[in-house]
Amino acid sequence: MTDPIADYLTRLRNAIKASHRIVEIPASNIKKEITKVLHDKGYIQNYKFEENGPQGTIKIALKYNPSTKQNAIVSLSRISKPGLRKYVKHEDLPRVINGLGIAILSTSKGVMTDKEARVEGIGGEVLCYVY
Repeated sequence: MTDPIADYLTRLRNAIKASHRIVEIPASNIKKEITKVLHDKGYIQNYKFEENGPQGTIKIALKYNPSTKQNAIVSLSRISKPGLRKYVKHEDLPRVINGLGIAILSTSKGVMTDKEARVEGIGGEVLCYVY
């Protein structure tokens, strides 16, 4: 696999389209950090890291609106790809849907959202947009 983050996002997208409640994803440190950010911002209901085998798995419980059955995540899009990395300075941090969505960045201080990076005054690699 050349792009594990794209695989992570695709598994989430496919589970959302199929209206699954839980999705299992092979674990890595960056995927764990992205999962924590998604949970903190309210895009997923819950998550659990399981240490089975050499790699482990992440079990993610997706969040749906009880009345309309719509998922909290409308769109997940990969920005920085292995063939074309996208780095930004803290002055040029992206705003997703005018601040309604989040951009997940990998910075020198860890994985965080664009709003947190703006407060910290640091830039980094833009991993994905979520709204």
